[in-house]
Amino acid sequence: MIQNDLLSEISQRLQQEFEFKTHDKYLQQGKCPNCHKKSLWTYAATPWVIHCERLNNCGYESHVKDLYPELFNSWTERYQVPEQAKPVAEQNPNAAVDAYLATARGFDLSRIAGLYSQESYYDAKADQGRGAGTSTVRFAVADTWWERLIDRPWRFGKKKANFKFGGTYAGQWWAMPSLSFADQAPPPPPETAIADAMERAMQAASASGPAAPAVPAVPLAPPPAELWLVEGIFDAIALDHHDIAAVALLSCNNYPEKALEELDAQLKRQGGTVKAPVLVWALDGDKAGQDFTRKHVARARKAGWVCKAAQIPQKGKGKLDWNDLHQRDQLQEAQLKNYLYHGALLIAATAQDKALIIYNHSGKADFDLDHGNKLYWFKLDLERYRKAMEQLEKDIDDGHKPFMTDDEKRTVGLTESGTLQPIANCRPQALYYQRNEITQEAWYYFCVSFPHDGGDVKGTFTAGQLTAASEFKKQLLHMAPGAMFSGSSYQLEKIMQRQLENPKIVQTVDFIGYSAPHRTYILGKVAVRDGQIHEANAEDYFDIDKLAVKTLQKSIRLAVNTDAQDYDRTAWVQHLWNAFGAKGIVALTYWVGSLFAEQIREEHQSFPFLEIVGEPGSGKTTLIQFLWKLFGRDHEGLDPSKSTSAGRMRTFTQVSNLPIVLIESDRETKTGHQAHVKSFDWDELKDAYNGNSIRTTGVKTGGNETYDPPFRASIVISQNNPVSASQAIMERICHMTFNTQGFSPASYESAKSLEKIDIEHVSGFLLAALRREAVICQHIKDETDANIKFLLEQDGIHKPRIAKNHAQLLSIATALRSLVKITDEQFNQVRAQIVTMARERQQSINADHPLVTEFWEAFNYLDGLRPNSTTGFPDPRPLLNHSRQHDVIAVNLNEFVEKAAMHRQQIPVLADLKKVLRTSKLRRFMEAKPVNSAINIRVEAGHEVPKTVYCWLFEKPGQRKV
Repeated sequence: MIQNDLLSEISQRLQQEFEFKTHDKYLQQGKCPNCHKKSLWTYAATPWVIHCERLNNCGYESHVKDLYPELFNSWTERYQVPEQAKPVAEQNPNAAVDAYLATARGFDLSRIAGLYSQESYYDAKADQGRGAGTSTVRFAVADTWWERLIDRPWRFGKKKANFKFGGTYAGQWWAMPSLSFADQAPPPPPETAIADAMERAMQAASASGPAAPAVPAVPLAPPPAELWLVEGIFDAIALDHHDIAAVALLSCNNYPEKALEELDAQLKRQGGTVKAPVLVWALDGDKAGQDFTRKHVARARKAGWVCKAAQIPQKGKGKLDWNDLHQRDQLQEAQLKNYLYHGALLIAATAQDKALIIYNHSGKADFDLDHGNKLYWFKLDLERYRKAMEQLEKDIDDGHKPFMTDDEKRTVGLTESGTLQPIANCRPQALYYQRNEITQEAWYYFCVSFPHDGGDVKGTFTAGQLTAASEFKKQLLHMAPGAMFSGSSYQLEKIMQRQLENPKIVQTVDFIGYSAPHRTYILGKVAVRDGQIHEANAEDYFDIDKLAVKTLQKSIRLAVNTDAQDYDRTAWVQHLWNAFGAKGIVALTYWVGSLFAEQIREEHQSFPFLEIVGEPGSGKTTLIQFLWKLFGRDHEGLDPSKSTSAGRMRTFTQVSNLPIVLIESDRETKTGHQAHVKSFDWDELKDAYNGNSIRTTGVKTGGNETYDPPFRASIVISQNNPVSASQAIMERICHMTFNTQGFSPASYESAKSLEKIDIEHVSGFLLAALRREAVICQHIKDETDANIKFLLEQDGIHKPRIAKNHAQLLSIATALRSLVKITDEQFNQVRAQIVTMARERQQSINADHPLVTEFWEAFNYLDGLRPNSTTGFPDPRPLLNHSRQHDVIAVNLNEFVEKAAMHRQQIPVLADLKKVLRTSKLRRFMEAKPVNSAINIRVEAGHEVPKTVYCWLFEKPGQRKV
């Protein structure tokens, strides 16, 4: 009925993903995602929970809500919309919430009939400001009501429920009507009761016939022996399904003072004949729930109530509540005793009390325990215990002590014979295991808690530090200020055996940005996956569906504001246009494209570099720093000339799908000033264009493993002079030149406004862009080929690589219009700017580098000079060209520099020349090698003897051989 279609879809997915085999009432031999054995099973008719049958070695268990959350999100669409096709008389107005309560919560609707209704809720600020509505399931509570949002609740951020505005539930609880103290009217005042009795007596006396027998008052049913107090209404309903009386507080910090007073008054009206229930505080197992459990128990005991506590041990990535246990069939008698045991540990008054509870439960003679965020070691002296019990029996027999039960005797014996040793002034707790698969380094991530209010400290321990008490002590004190451990290696081993049994494993990446294997953007404290924003949990990793992942990168921090209301969506765009015009939007376009560089390379096998060149004061720094603000980073760039090759590799692998800005990397001038500064070789970046590794290093594993990570980022070059590099590099660059022409007071004010904008007001742009990942990537995929064709049809553009690079930029610019407001006129200017950039890049590729041109100008002048020979006539030999072939030029560069100095010619620095001469186009560079000189000839014994000279060889114009 309600569940049939959903169950069918769930069963189909389970069999496809886990390869189940159907056997009678079960789906069996599925592949367990935890231990990878064919040991997974579930019920064929109700496959709500899948289990691994290897309970001791694995014990994996998961609800299908956690496996396929998308199936449990659209209740209105799945169940309410089809109702509209039925006749009005046959429609179920509660179809969506009926399905939600029966399927997503596992409730028998007959037990809660009439307690809820289907309503609706709309939030104009939800879904990143786009607004969203949902159906809700509503329950009345005191003088207000509470409703749960059931349709795609992630659109409402952290908000999962809603209360009636102006109402309050403070001091009250929600209870099932079956409880005797639920919805009871208060007793009438004494004067009213007397008047009612007199009226009934007069009516009886005036009536004919014998007086009617008095109708005795029907006594109220006694309260339950135990009353469980839980947080949520669904938790209370779940316990009711197992005949456990429960009330819902709706919030862990709501102490039900008024409700308890009403219950106490009702008990007093019974004249002391009804025993008060034991209050079992069963709040959630998170820190807030545990803290308020202790506070509520203390307050209730002070008011005279007998209290217990129940706690669900929390393991795995999801927090389990009582409704979850109901759906997993984990509320049987033995399991309830275990929850009460953990609750008793939570509210134990002293470490000694806690130790006795553990001993009575486990029977272990020695063990560790924590209390008040301190660590203790309990050890039972069996001989002293035996003697204490013998003495106690004797004292009871002699009448020196009153009669005791066996449990009371054991408590006294344990108190006298057990020793409790403090071994740490803090509580170190292992959270999970993390590993770098590349370097094979691994750590255990710990949280250290203190009894004072200094806050928790988190950090890592290596395997060696967890196996020796001395090393553990040093690392603990190093990581957490003032944390001391005084236990032995034996005690440490036992502690770690308990804490590290079946540890959680968290995957790691060593960069900030997009992780292609996980399809997730990991941005420090924020992650984005499939357009959804996730914040890191309390244990510093991202828990997204089946994925547990974190970054090990700590050098780069992004301050991304997740509050969509703080994002200024319009003002900065106009300032950017006023200050920099179309070039500013093109730079923004490249920044946005960088967010999807990995996806673009996967589709097109390349992503271009961007070069921003301009004279000092042209606004390059202001522009770049503002664009970084959009990504939540206060940054400009790095100077590759100041770093080593190893340092640059680390920088280039720190980020993914984010720009790497290289600034002022070409300082050397053609006049030779600052020639001592080491220049950066742009050819290092050649492989980065295609996303390949730019450097390989060894890994310290004792083997021959290497580390050659792919390039995952984008490259932005910002400097005063254009890049001088090989043609291969030049073709990979989209170039823009900035100058001070056209600057006005208005543009200056806009530039100043961009400088003053706070990161928190514009960093929401990053999340807005990533939420549209699928749309933008699809647009780039669909538009790029057409844009390549468009650019190749333009005059002066014929290199396919140049057309492809600028076509990608044009596609991203078009997609950018879905993020920021750009008018048609502005976009036309942006498109014209990109076409101009492609045309200028083509022209620069066709022409020689300016330094090469200067070299050939000086060479032509010098080589044309003819020195006088000994005969007094001009020497017919050239001054510099050593080649004996008419179609080849061979020049020795050191000789060229010498001759230029002799003739007072201004020439570029030789180191610069060597970098760019290979790119010579008018006279194509062939090779550098020793040649038989046609100039340096000397006479020996009447014979001409040629002299060999090391030269650079070039083809003469028009002499290229085919």
